[in-house]
Formats: sequence, C-alpha cells, structure tokens
Amino acid sequence: MEIPAIVGAGLVVIGAGIGIGRIGGSAMEAIARQPEATNKIQTAMLIAAALIEGIGFAALFAVG
Repeated sequence: MEIPAIVGAGLVVIGAGIGIGRIGGSAMEAIARQPEATNKIQTAMLIAAALIEGIGFAALFAVG
C-alpha cells in the first residue's frame, strides 16, 4: 500500500467517525427536546449511521 492510499484510508475513517458522532449527538438533542419521538429518532439515527459506515467500509476496501 502506498502512502497516498494510507492517508486516504485514514481520512475515510476520520470522516466516518465524525459523521457518526454528529448523528449521535444530534439524535440525543432531539430526544431531549421530544422524548415521545424517541423510537422514530433512534430508527433514523441507526439507518443514517449504517449508511455512513457502509460508505466508509466501501471506501476502505476500494483503497486497499
């Protein structure tokens, strides 16, 4: 693996981590504002996090 590929893989992991962290934080804020919508918020959060993680894995496998 060459240096640019390693840097690219690192950026993918960092970006996915930041994205999932922001989703989790925003979901917690939304649940604090509207506790009755917890199930809908959690479902949307999990779907979005899974999509981000899937893109991250695809990018890592493409680099490797």
